[in-house]
Amino acid sequence: MKLVLIGIQGAGKSTQGNLLSERYNLPYLSSGHIFREMAKEKTKLGRWLKETLNAGALVPDDTTLEVVLTYLEKPEYEAGYILDGFPRTVPQAEAFNGGVDQVVYLAVSDREALWRISGRVSDREDETLSAIRKRIELFHEHTEPVTQYYKSQEKLCIVDGEETVEEVFAAITKQLDTIHTS
Repeated sequence: MKLVLIGIQGAGKSTQGNLLSERYNLPYLSSGHIFREMAKEKTKLGRWLKETLNAGALVPDDTTLEVVLTYLEKPEYEAGYILDGFPRTVPQAEAFNGGVDQVVYLAVSDREALWRISGRVSDREDETLSAIRKRIELFHEHTEPVTQYYKSQEKLCIVDGEETVEEVFAAITKQLDTIHTS
């Protein structure tokens, strides 16, 4: 199974991704984690990524595609994966053709997302209020259309991400189990 998790920052993608990874025995991969790790490198790309992420901006499609698709060529992803943070734009989704069996959209309001992010302890340099607000704005502008793209392909499951962790997980697995047993 090739699963993608979509949701605004703070929607619980990494929490659910790790739970789903355990349940379905699939590797969990966060594009944000990949980019944050690369941003620590003392290279031209690393410095540029750090500046881009700290500003709350999106990494351009061509760079994102190159990095994520290269990662997915690793043997551990051959049997499937749970991907968080990619595709983030419709051009990325179109270029990722065939890379997705199912998309789970964790629907969370902006207010809930801000509340969750402000309540978590983080050592991430990219979680300033202005960077978070910018990413929320970019989510609505660039990533919400991705949900419509996958809805038109009948690959989209929408889950209320404002429920408890356990309730969200139960709702996701119920939908996935129904789809993959029919």
